[in-house]
Amino acid sequence: MMKPTTITKMASIFYGFSLLLLLLSSSSSVAVHIPTTLDGPFKPVTMPYDVSLRGNAVDLPASDSRVQRHVNGFQPEQISVSLSSDYHSVWISWITGEFQIGYDIKPLNPESVKSIVHFGTLKHPLTHEATGYSQVYSQLYPFEGLQNYTSGIIHHVRLTGLKPNTLYYYRCGDPSVPAMSSLFHFRTMPIPGPRNYPGKIAIVGDLGLTYNTTATISHISSNQPDLLLLVGDVTYANLYLTNGTGSDCYSCSFPDSPIHETYQPRWDYWGRFMQNLISRVPIMVVEGNHEIEEQVDHQTFAAYSSRFAFPSEESGSSSTFYYSFNAGGIHFIMLGAYIAYNESASQYKWLERDLAKVDRDVTPWLVVSWHPPWYTSYKAHYREAECMRVAMEHLLYSNGVDIVFNGHVHAYERSNRVYNYTLDPCAPLHITIGDGGNREKMAVEHADEPGNCPEPSTTPDKFMGGFCAANFTSGPAAGNFCWDRQPDYSAYRESSFGHGILEVKNTTYALWTWYRNQDSEKVAGDQIYIVRQPDICPVRRKVTKGWSDVR
Repeated sequence: MMKPTTITKMASIFYGFSLLLLLLSSSSSVAVHIPTTLDGPFKPVTMPYDVSLRGNAVDLPASDSRVQRHVNGFQPEQISVSLSSDYHSVWISWITGEFQIGYDIKPLNPESVKSIVHFGTLKHPLTHEATGYSQVYSQLYPFEGLQNYTSGIIHHVRLTGLKPNTLYYYRCGDPSVPAMSSLFHFRTMPIPGPRNYPGKIAIVGDLGLTYNTTATISHISSNQPDLLLLVGDVTYANLYLTNGTGSDCYSCSFPDSPIHETYQPRWDYWGRFMQNLISRVPIMVVEGNHEIEEQVDHQTFAAYSSRFAFPSEESGSSSTFYYSFNAGGIHFIMLGAYIAYNESASQYKWLERDLAKVDRDVTPWLVVSWHPPWYTSYKAHYREAECMRVAMEHLLYSNGVDIVFNGHVHAYERSNRVYNYTLDPCAPLHITIGDGGNREKMAVEHADEPGNCPEPSTTPDKFMGGFCAANFTSGPAAGNFCWDRQPDYSAYRESSFGHGILEVKNTTYALWTWYRNQDSEKVAGDQIYIVRQPDICPVRRKVTKGWSDVR
């Protein structure tokens, strides 16, 4: 007689194949074959670049009604929802009052307005109330001629005791002013379990606030996601001087700036534009390099850490730069590339603890995200995060991470399963999705093209620290810093703006679809089933023999 666990695994596999057959025999008379990772490793593919797509990388101006303030007094604006560490709790965030920018600013008193949310499963009455905390932050520059900024009052309220996969309605604000928002809604995540998953998870990076951004968000909204992951580089406010003058290339246009300035009102514009989506679809954000925003006394990341709510405390983290959360049967880990990540660092030790607590019988899927990719074949940011890869890759690999999402490179690239530059059927799939639409435009040059291989000493990011990139010692690129053709680890790459949708079907299959902005909302630019193989890829194991050594 077969063991119950064996029967369960066989049933899961049967369900997965049945699902594939069902999807392939949909209403269309012509079946569309969707490859799976079991068909890999795939031969590298580069899609031709359409030069007409570099247009529209122009920021929305302050005069655009979509970024202007449409509330009065202390009425809430820039409303958003974020997840806590599990289904029974979410964060509601908003801003009241107006920001100030100039040479003589006076911060608002965060205690002058209460942080209250009324919520419930019915539109009326909203039977529950939660209170939270409020704060303001400032962006200050100790240089003559530079304008300072102080935010409106930022509110964060955590709602608890929620039911799984349930629609909730809410209003936020201060009823005593009175200054309450209109009615909004959100849906909680499913309870963790091997059969429970959000319907669609939208993933985007390097978003900004351009006309391309508006197309990306329109396409995301049409896909009706249950959750939105933003893998760094939010507003690109640091492409501006404090007087509001902007550029596609800050260092090119403002080489004499005494400090890398930012125009903080772009954060408020972004929050207003995004409210229609993220007031109902939870957004989870991890920091990118454009959120560094250095100011007086070398302070950094003030806007990022203040404006968003993070489940840091709930997931045992002491930082807004790294945290984790569950979305049904998926455990997400968000890591910080611009904070210490070596074995002695707090982040590394937290990651070890978090991974040790993951129960793959409850959350079979393990997805990790941070901003700069470890595996990219583009010239831009090529091997920039090598020190982070050297420090952390073995930890992710030995714990059976299924998928890695990154941004930073303004293009789309999907890898084969790869570990330490070696194709390995048990390694994660790495997906770079830094094509959200930002002002810096797309990355189009590849490091493997003639004359494009960067000098190794120029590749490290000073904010990431260290220098770990060296010439490959074996494989087709042995003795060189770059390949002379598209690397074997790179399965598909294309320079187009867009976003991705992850749909986890069961413990074995997840459908990944990348959508290009230039296509209609329903046309897939790249699509693949990501298949888990826990039977042959157990966690906490020694390194398995890979498909091939491509170092």
